Amino acid sequence: MKKDWKREYFSIPNLMGYFRLILIPVYLMVYIHADGMKDYAIAAGILLLSALTDFFDGKVARRFDMITDWGKILDPIADKLTQGIVVISLIFRYRFMAIVLVIFIVQQLGQGILGLIYIKKSGKVEGAKMFGKVSTAFLDFMVLVLVIWIDIPKNVALAMMTVSVFLMTNSLLRYFDYYYKGNKMNEVHFLKIFPMTSQQLNG
Repeated sequence: MKKDWKREYFSIPNLMGYFRLILIPVYLMVYIHADGMKDYAIAAGILLLSALTDFFDGKVARRFDMITDWGKILDPIADKLTQGIVVISLIFRYRFMAIVLVIFIVQQLGQGILGLIYIKKSGKVEGAKMFGKVSTAFLDFMVLVLVIWIDIPKNVALAMMTVSVFLMTNSLLRYFDYYYKGNKMNEVHFLKIFPMTSQQLNG
């Protein structure tokens, strides 16, 4: 059966994904040329707008049956590109952010490879797990705070970045255990440490 290319590539959720990609260079231009609190607030506002469209595209796709194969690819690409670019932009203000970037790249490559191997072995596509969602949510929260709070105490910034590194490392290790050992109890164990329900994370 021939796919409806308009539905596949130009559905409302996918248009939101394209919009998030467009926001990346807009954020960079504003942040790089920022000269005062007002400019940093605008940069943070752009990130918040990107996060809101990320939240609503999934809601719209599920509510109106607009889930597409291309959307499943576009959404995480827009997510990770946005996160990666924001982390890179913050390296100029926070040296430790370079370590966050390295761990972020290792995490994404590792989870991507593990996911591909799992798909090849099982023929199934697994969605994001609880520990992965918590890691992503904290990273988004952290960069938003660091962008807008330009005079944040160094120890607070360092503590947030350390927690982010821990969560990303934890996520990669648990994905490895999940895919290779099939131990789904890890997700239950993680919930005991971070009492957050799947329903809360999914909005």
